[in-house]
Amino acid sequence: MFSLPAILRISDVSAHCDLPCGVYDPAQARIEAESIKAIDKKVADSSDPDFRVRAAIIKEQRSELVKHHLWVLWTDYFKPPHFEKFPELHTLVNEATKLAGAAGTKGSFDESVADELLAKIDRIAEIFAETKKA
Repeated sequence: MFSLPAILRISDVSAHCDLPCGVYDPAQARIEAESIKAIDKKVADSSDPDFRVRAAIIKEQRSELVKHHLWVLWTDYFKPPHFEKFPELHTLVNEATKLAGAAGTKGSFDESVADELLAKIDRIAEIFAETKKA
C-alpha cells in the first residue's frame, strides 16, 4: 500500500470545485448574449435561407454557452450566504437560463427575447459585483 508523506497529507480542504481557478464573471454570459442579439439583428435584414440556417445554428451554440456560464456561476461560485442575501438569485438564474433555452433565444430571432436575457444577466452581474465586495 502506498502512503503519502506527511507533508502531502491534507486533512481539511475547502474549494468550490475540483480545480479552483477563481475565475468567474457573468461577463462571459453577457458576451454570448450580445452575440445572440447581434445575430437577431442580422437575420431581420436577411431573407437568405442558408444564412438563416447558419444563424440558427450559431445562436443555438451561443445560447448553450450562456446557459453554461450561468450554471457555472450558480453551481460553483454562488454559495449559501449569497442566496440568503439575494433570495431572488435562484429564480433569476433559472429565468435567465430558460431565456437562453428552446423557448427563448434558441427558438426565435426576436430581439426582445435577447434584451430580456441581457437584462437578467445584468442583474446577475450586479449581484455578483456585490458578492465580490464582501
